[in-house]
Amino acid sequence: MLSEDWRGLSVVYLCPIKALLNDLEHRLRGYAALFGRSVGVWHGDIGASERKRLRDSPPDILLATPESLEVMLVSRLTDHKALFADLRIVIVDEIHAFAGDDRGWHLIALLGRLAGLSSHPIQRLGLSATVGDADSLLSWLVGGAQGEGEVIAPAAGEATAPEVTLDFVGSLDNAAIVISRLHVGEKRLVFCDSRRQVEQLAVALGGHGVETYVSHSSLSQDERRRAEAAFAEARDCVIVATSTLELGIDVGDLDRMIQIDAPGSVASFLQRLGRTGRRNGRRNALFLATSSGAFLKTIGLLHLWRSGFVEPVEPPAFPIHVLAQQILALVLQEGGVPRSEMLRWLQPFLDATAIEPRKCDGLIDHLLANGVLFEADGLVSLGDDGERLYGRRNFLELFSVFMAPPLFSVLEGRAEVGLVDETSLIQPKDEPVYLTLAGRGWKVTHIDWSRRRVWVEAANAGGQARWSGSGPGLSWELARAVPDALINHQLHDVLSRRALEALEELQDEFDWVAPTGSVWVDAADGQAWWTFAGAEANAVLVSHLREMAPGRFTCDAWRIRPRHTAVQKHQAAIELLESATASGLSASLDDIETRYKFTDILSKQLQDDLAFQRGFWLSPTKAMMLRPLAHVRRE
Repeated sequence: MLSEDWRGLSVVYLCPIKALLNDLEHRLRGYAALFGRSVGVWHGDIGASERKRLRDSPPDILLATPESLEVMLVSRLTDHKALFADLRIVIVDEIHAFAGDDRGWHLIALLGRLAGLSSHPIQRLGLSATVGDADSLLSWLVGGAQGEGEVIAPAAGEATAPEVTLDFVGSLDNAAIVISRLHVGEKRLVFCDSRRQVEQLAVALGGHGVETYVSHSSLSQDERRRAEAAFAEARDCVIVATSTLELGIDVGDLDRMIQIDAPGSVASFLQRLGRTGRRNGRRNALFLATSSGAFLKTIGLLHLWRSGFVEPVEPPAFPIHVLAQQILALVLQEGGVPRSEMLRWLQPFLDATAIEPRKCDGLIDHLLANGVLFEADGLVSLGDDGERLYGRRNFLELFSVFMAPPLFSVLEGRAEVGLVDETSLIQPKDEPVYLTLAGRGWKVTHIDWSRRRVWVEAANAGGQARWSGSGPGLSWELARAVPDALINHQLHDVLSRRALEALEELQDEFDWVAPTGSVWVDAADGQAWWTFAGAEANAVLVSHLREMAPGRFTCDAWRIRPRHTAVQKHQAAIELLESATASGLSASLDDIETRYKFTDILSKQLQDDLAFQRGFWLSPTKAMMLRPLAHVRRE
């Protein structure tokens, strides 16, 4: 920017979360001011007056989320052609957080549309510290663009081995006791993988007299900033967080990282481990397992980490629903698009996703035939149904590609505390409703159901705040690492005394386990097929078993359980896997419209295509690895 004297808005810097944007803004403003340049930030918490200022006087560097960028492109208040005419480079920070889901495809589509607005070729720069396969991630980022790509990965040099410990504590209350007594006088960052667990642990820590702060996505901006600022300035304290604090936000001189149970991937663990040791210290992590299942998952994760494994980032197949969203957004952006020009605008996205142009044309035809789009004199605009679904009243639905359940705003007076699910507010008639939010107890004083608002007052007692939804299920690699860790583990140096005892008990319980293959086990609580295959693979197997051996089956990441124990189920599993060795197994998604946004405006054929492409898949190689090797009985 300085050497070539770029002027106007020349750099867009995209981040996956608002908190990271706020943190970067503070630092980048200082750097830019040294050279007379400006920085602006745009996301959902930025007020109307600041947005107007950014429109009227664009900064040299703009920080935004992809969803906020979509707002700018679609809004009639923004002259996007003038705003982005001088754009030269788009930086995507924490790129691994985008590429593995449809939000990443949305980002790629936005990059293609920005290229159509700038008078310069746009360079794409992706940043990440935790990438297993950088070349494949580069190919994804390059998708639909011209020019050469390059991976820049300077050698990190010799690093001191991190200090990693696994302890088995048996419950969240016991975890609070351990945290309250361990590393007193130090600053501790504690990760949980659910918002409910964060709130429960924060309250328990407060009960032990620990100065505790909370950070998760359902807290208001003011609450998060207050907690993060206080934590950064304090010394002897704990902040309990979900992955909102995983992505590089500066919370000061951190001493310890503590993980309740285990994150869902090695990449996530490495990201969290990297929060420590930044200022002449040694990187460290303490795992506190609150159940036997969590302990199994943790030893599997540490086994993978020791082997050097990091999960590859795999973009989801056939994002035809994202293409539907982009067609509607493009029409709003341009105020109508000549039919002859639509493919030109969308071609970069089609190239990136390998969606055939004829599929795109067919989708446009379907949207026109169903009133979502309207064509007059060769100009395509929103039709009556499009206006109803995604026009000015409902345009917020168009800005993101992921589904979010409706939440209620929790207010103390005029100050917003955070957001909760509707189920948090349902209690028996005439009984008061209590919530725990931001680590504090609240009594509900009034509920406005139509406006989704809840007024509260501080209370000594708290209740449970609930949020629907769950993260991705346990992966094949992590689940399959557990048997190997039980048999061949080399983790003695990271296990506490209690953890070592827990491991020995689990080794006795699972003395039938094998590093390859699977086992049917008859136990007191019924029969189970222990595959250790992960949530996705077990879902595939269950969908086929229901056809071969009628009956009810349930599954998790570890095992499949038939409703009635029967040897014929074991035989059906053997036959199923033998048939899979030629072509593998797949299972279509029956609930396509509830899983993916914008599928309701697709044709039935495109819905079926998406279901097939996104259908869970078990390759012949994996199927071979799951052959039942034994049928054992346990008391």
